[in-house]
Amino acid sequence: MRKTRSFASPSLKSDKLDTLGAPVEVRRHPGARRLTLRISRSRRTVIVTLPVQCHIDEAGTFITRNIDWVRARLDSLPTAVPFKDGVFIPLRGEPHRVIYSGASRRLPVERKLTGSFPELHVSGQPEHAPRRLKDWLAKESHRDLDARVAYHAKRLRVSPKRIAVRDQSSRWGSCSTTGVLSFSWRLIMAPPEILDYVAAHEVAHLREMNHGPRFWALVSETMPALDDAKRWLQIYGMDLHRYGAVSDDA
Repeated sequence: MRKTRSFASPSLKSDKLDTLGAPVEVRRHPGARRLTLRISRSRRTVIVTLPVQCHIDEAGTFITRNIDWVRARLDSLPTAVPFKDGVFIPLRGEPHRVIYSGASRRLPVERKLTGSFPELHVSGQPEHAPRRLKDWLAKESHRDLDARVAYHAKRLRVSPKRIAVRDQSSRWGSCSTTGVLSFSWRLIMAPPEILDYVAAHEVAHLREMNHGPRFWALVSETMPALDDAKRWLQIYGMDLHRYGAVSDDA
């Protein structure tokens, strides 16, 4: 596997870049043939990828040349909701209040029904609470995905190699040629039928590694309500990236 090297470079400092209000990350990739730009929605970072032979200064020039595009993408990001004490986050489509209990408990996170809204009590020191909460959400996502992938795999008569849960921001799921299914942990925040649809989508790729008619027929066979789920992701999906993201004043 080819490795991507990431670094932040002080040589990219300029008046225009300073006004972006977002960090810039430069990556070199052996397979890159041209410079590319993208915005990490969860990290709110401008990422420029360079071919190996490009000088670092070309990254700054490339961003400056596309500064209006970068600003527009940054401005379109929903307001960040960092994992802080007292915030509301969705869990399986239902709003939950985050409570930093500070207590030392056996479980890192406990779901409690004590008031108008269900609460997620995060144990331990406050400085470690955001990581504890994110790790717990990823485990919950993995658990739900395990169940739904097994269900759809049985219906479509396929056997995935394994399931991976990551913090990927460019797609909700993916299927490798080796049979590994990867998913975004943020699916646990969406209503259950949305996670179910993404699971069915990736399982179907084990039979059809494309998005042709036969692929969609497979998805429809195991997930009849796929159109509603696809529409939900198109409308509300980006909003899930705001939770756990870093705000300007964090």
